[in-house]
Amino acid sequence: MEFMKTIDAFVEDFNIPDEYISARLHSLFTKSAKKWYYKMRQDHGKHSWPWWKEQVISKWENDSWRFRMENSFEEAIFNIERDRPMTWFLKKKDRLTALHPDMSDTMQTLAKKKTRINEINVEKVEDTKETTDVSLHESDSEPSEEEEVPEELSIENINVSFEVTEVHTHLPQYSDEYMDLIHVQDAKMQKTKPARGKGYTAGSSCITNIVINNTEAKIHLDSGAFCTCVGKDYLEKVCTNWQDKLMPIEGITFSSASQNMHPLGIFEVEIILPHPAGSIRLKVEIVVMNNCTSQHFILGNDYLNIYGIDINNHKDRYYTMGENKRQKFAFPPERREITFIKQVKNVNKEKFV
Repeated sequence: MEFMKTIDAFVEDFNIPDEYISARLHSLFTKSAKKWYYKMRQDHGKHSWPWWKEQVISKWENDSWRFRMENSFEEAIFNIERDRPMTWFLKKKDRLTALHPDMSDTMQTLAKKKTRINEINVEKVEDTKETTDVSLHESDSEPSEEEEVPEELSIENINVSFEVTEVHTHLPQYSDEYMDLIHVQDAKMQKTKPARGKGYTAGSSCITNIVINNTEAKIHLDSGAFCTCVGKDYLEKVCTNWQDKLMPIEGITFSSASQNMHPLGIFEVEIILPHPAGSIRLKVEIVVMNNCTSQHFILGNDYLNIYGIDINNHKDRYYTMGENKRQKFAFPPERREITFIKQVKNVNKEKFV
């Protein structure tokens, strides 16, 4: 450990007393090491620097410590969403130095070649983490053959697991028919896989509750829908006077997966998403369809984008609104029979935000 070599050099060159060294040890240790130091001092009291040096070597330079350090080194895979590149690289370097304190410059060069760390611009990775519209290109250049590497050196024990493609997987990927398929991995399931032939049973809808004109109704958060729409028959159950407020629509055609849709016009309305911590009101323009048979409103990709509604399928299913990711709107439980229309009494709109 470098700090012990430094202290030994100061003791040899300047004859520093043990009292001065012991007084500074608490500032050299951090986190769990500092807790260990205070516990040892409480149990054993004051001791000389040689005694403390022996305890440090016994604690951190044994086989068990090396095993834990090697595992930490192997498991530290770079994640662009979680890790800051500079911090990650420094931790990797510190762990490698701790495992191989006498590693020469030649071995450091070999380790860099194996991980291709020397081809990565760390500042560019930092910029990519903050703004994902910056491209990160790998170099295809081969290591120079002119560098002489001693044959007796071996780096087989330096098993570095850094993958440059880990950076790319979190950047926007653009469709390209000539794109190569590299590093294909099996996706990790978040829930138990259904029996074979029963995969469809794991599906859930994105239908949730809303309030329109003091009436409770249902709406489908459909990111695959081009626009927000509703069938005239279902709208009639919620807003009986919708035809008086209908705005014209011209010059555009609509279609579903199985048929052409016939728009009647645009109906502007306020939708309230109930939440115990503060409900949310959305002002939307809904395209009224003459031949839509769905028994719910459809909130399409237009207003999902406008209001920044994100649907989360990680374990618990919920959706969030805008930048407030802490306020989660849960989807109601699935039911075979659903009553779509219910009058809501005494709705105080001033409580909604």
